[in-house]
Amino acid sequence: MPQPPVTDQQTGERDTRQDGRPGQAAGRPVHRLVPSPAGRIHLVEQGSGPLVLLVHGFPESWYSWRHQLPALAAAGFRAVALDVRGYGRSSRPDAVEAYRMLDLVADNVAVVEALGESSAVVVGHDWGANIAAHSALLRPDVFRAVGLLSVPYTPPGGPRPSEAFAGMSDPAGPFAGQEFYVSYFQEPGRAEAEIEPDVRGWLAGLYAALSAGTMPGPQDPDPHFVAPGGRMRDRFPSAGRLPSWLTEEDLDVYAGEFERTGLTGALNRYRNMDRDWADLAAHEGAPITQPSLFLGGALDASTTWLSDAIEAYPVTLPGLSASHLLDGCGHWLQQERPEETNRLLTEWLTGLPS
Repeated sequence: MPQPPVTDQQTGERDTRQDGRPGQAAGRPVHRLVPSPAGRIHLVEQGSGPLVLLVHGFPESWYSWRHQLPALAAAGFRAVALDVRGYGRSSRPDAVEAYRMLDLVADNVAVVEALGESSAVVVGHDWGANIAAHSALLRPDVFRAVGLLSVPYTPPGGPRPSEAFAGMSDPAGPFAGQEFYVSYFQEPGRAEAEIEPDVRGWLAGLYAALSAGTMPGPQDPDPHFVAPGGRMRDRFPSAGRLPSWLTEEDLDVYAGEFERTGLTGALNRYRNMDRDWADLAAHEGAPITQPSLFLGGALDASTTWLSDAIEAYPVTLPGLSASHLLDGCGHWLQQERPEETNRLLTEWLTGLPS
């Protein structure tokens, strides 16, 4: 079904191509809409060559890959950064259960097909890393390699997620009486009520809380937990200083999208973790065997808390080409350290079998 033309946000030009073929070689990025099980997926593509699908995390958008698109295009790849369903100009289904992992994998497959390709390398950051990993796990016929940024691969299985997260508030543990942020996100409307009255301020605080140079110190309350009766933003840095990688203009892009769409679609990903656990039960303990890459920030809680997952890579990622922890880097890896991320990504991608 033909999609309406999309205005390029950077050039003001209109992309009217509907045939799934790549347009310009390594020129400026082009914005497009393609059909998916969700309805539509908005994406930005640049370059020509082997397809590399870039999947963002929470709370971001395709824009988190703005530094990688031109670098990968210049290296000879067709780089495509999408808005995950629930974000940006992609469809936002109403049902909470429409954001389960199986649906997001199906969206990725639909994007590859809509672009006229039969296979792709998939690279993800944060939740996008989890989506990329499961895309490779469930559809190895489509995704020939996988790159994971910030969040390590953990095979399906283990305890039910809601029970595991509730256990983090164990009265005998270091976070006694506090609520883990994933648990805080579970009730529809609760986190929205905190975030949506001041989207820009909340995003700025979260980005700073997880960035090298602006994150709280080891003696400060952990921003991943919420005090009884409190809010997440109560533990964000109070100085109001943006992290060095984030300009006021960048923040305007992120805030403008969420002010338009709200946060429910993005938060619904967290509200499906128990459904994912049930959906993926048949894949308990399954490794990803395709060629893989992991990049993490040494200061990121995702890598320190999940260090056991990284140590298990010989079993869980037997096709791992390289694993790098970037010193002095926080959670927003490809934005905090774009040049280093671009170099490591392109080196890995150019070394993959064709």
